[in-house]
Order: sequence, then C-alpha cells, then structure tokens
Amino acid sequence: MTEAFETAAPARPSPWTGTWPTNTAWIVLGAVTGFGLLVAGTALDGGTWQDAVAQDPTTAVGVAALCYLAAAVTGVRWTAWLAVVPASAIPVVSELTGMPRWVTFALVGLVLAGIGLALGRRATWPQAAAMVTYLGVAAVALYLEPSVGLALAGLALAGHAGWDLVHYRRDIVVNRSLALWCIGLDLTMGGICVALAL
Repeated sequence: MTEAFETAAPARPSPWTGTWPTNTAWIVLGAVTGFGLLVAGTALDGGTWQDAVAQDPTTAVGVAALCYLAAAVTGVRWTAWLAVVPASAIPVVSELTGMPRWVTFALVGLVLAGIGLALGRRATWPQAAAMVTYLGVAAVALYLEPSVGLALAGLALAGHAGWDLVHYRRDIVVNRSLALWCIGLDLTMGGICVALAL
C-alpha cells in the first residue's frame, strides 16, 4: 500500500524539518498564511475575515489538492511547492471565464490525473481520490445554506490536515516542509471558518 503513495525521488534528510523548532516554524508560517489568505480573500469582496464564505476554504482545498497531485504526477516532491503559484491563480482564471472555481480546480485535476496515469505514476491514484473527496465535500458546501456551507467547507479544509499528517509521517509525495505548512494553513483557515459558522 505504501508503494502507491511513494514518488520516484526518495527523501533525503533535510535541515528544514525534523526538529521541533523547524517543524513549529513551518506550522506557524502555514497558520499565518491561512489567516492572511482569509483576510485577503474576504477583502477582495469588500469585507473582513469575519465575512468568510464557503468559497474561501473551498479555494484553499482546491489549491492544496492540486499541489499534492502535481507532485504525484511528476514524481518530484518539490513540485508541490512550485505548484502553489499556478494553483493559486485558478480563482483569477475562474473569475475571468465565469466558471465556478471548483469546476476549474476539478478540470485541472482531471488533466493532471490523466497525465499521471498515462505516465504510470502510481501515486496519482490516491492523490486524485483525495482531491475528489476533499474538493467534492467543499464543492457541495457551496450549495448549502451559507453558515452550514461555511462550516462544511471549513471542516473539509481542516480535515485535509489529516492527509498532510499522513504525508509528513510517511515522508511521501511532497516535501515534509510543505506538509507541515499545509497543516498550519488547513487547521487555521478551516478552524476559523467553522468557528465563524457557529
């Protein structure tokens, strides 16, 4: 089972993770990033972070899932860090095309999964399944009553922290630094969204 998750490039010891100060720093950086994204995302709509809607955590779920999928498809761990930038541009593309963000994330994920499967990358299957699960739950949340949707999308994002933890513990698919950063982001943004919905 573990083989399906592994990438072609074996992990090397890194000075960037493995000690409690470095691990804590990545988690704190992720938490600050998560709160910053929530503030920025709601500010673009003319509100404050307390005006978060289900779209905010759903977007973060889409970005996170695509980053993991990109690393699985390429077989190169650091590709997940590189994928943060283009994956974060998807909301802009969605606004310009008038397509719902979750649909754009799903289409890009479908293309990536197709490439990964064509290349025979075994890690593609679990990453594609995770994307369908987390993004699927978050997408459903968009069509619910606003506070229920915000809570469900927040839970989907916070739940992704479990996926991050699996990858950190097994040291698979993505760099451990990304998994730790994503744990901080997911728990902070997801937790705030759930709290705001209550």
